[in-house]
Amino acid sequence: MSRKASYAETIRRREDRGQANHGWLKTSHSFSFADYYDALHMGFGALRVINEDYVEPGHGFGMHAHRDMEIITLVLSGQLHHEDSMGHSSTIGPYEVQRITAGTGMRHSEFNNGAVSTHLLQIWIEPNVRGVAPSYAQKKLPPGFARGRLGLIASADEHAPLVTIRQDAMLYLGAVHGSEGIVYDLDPSRMAYVHVIKGNIEVNGHLLRAGDALKTSSPHNILARGEEAEVLLFDLAQS
Repeated sequence: MSRKASYAETIRRREDRGQANHGWLKTSHSFSFADYYDALHMGFGALRVINEDYVEPGHGFGMHAHRDMEIITLVLSGQLHHEDSMGHSSTIGPYEVQRITAGTGMRHSEFNNGAVSTHLLQIWIEPNVRGVAPSYAQKKLPPGFARGRLGLIASADEHAPLVTIRQDAMLYLGAVHGSEGIVYDLDPSRMAYVHVIKGNIEVNGHLLRAGDALKTSSPHNILARGEEAEVLLFDLAQS
């Protein structure tokens, strides 16, 4: 299933991400965020943020504001309690996905009200339309949602994904175990970003570990194989 790539691909190793340890929060930033700035890593197309956070029990992010951003949160373990200015109050559990369209502006808080550390990924995607009314969605991933395949989590197509976003972008979750592999045909006019959630996985001949990422433009396809591994794949319009 592996092959050597003949087109431009860049590997982003986990240790090269921006890192911060606040005691109650350990975080890694794939792109420039907060106090971490790297002119070479400002985003990838419409993909602006991938933050990997570990939030200790009894701690979290107090009420804060967002505007004109599509915010996707995927809890991997533990739980995260959410409250916002739109009147939502909910707890996000493992492998639940939350989407916030910040639009004209909203405020929210996120706290770990459980007994163990919460591990999550938060993703920001710049929308292709601004000034819309804020909105909220939360969905639980069905059992086997991504086993041996790529399951579509988010896209602009309201009939296809778990949650919709206002951008020409598709976000998939893939899980591979042993002999299982994933093949994804990427349109030559688009580009992709593959972020490894857990395990070790070979993507287009590159061995990637949890936290590593591969970004590529105009390949014929993307091939992935690994042991007990999970990935996020972003299919994005060329910037």
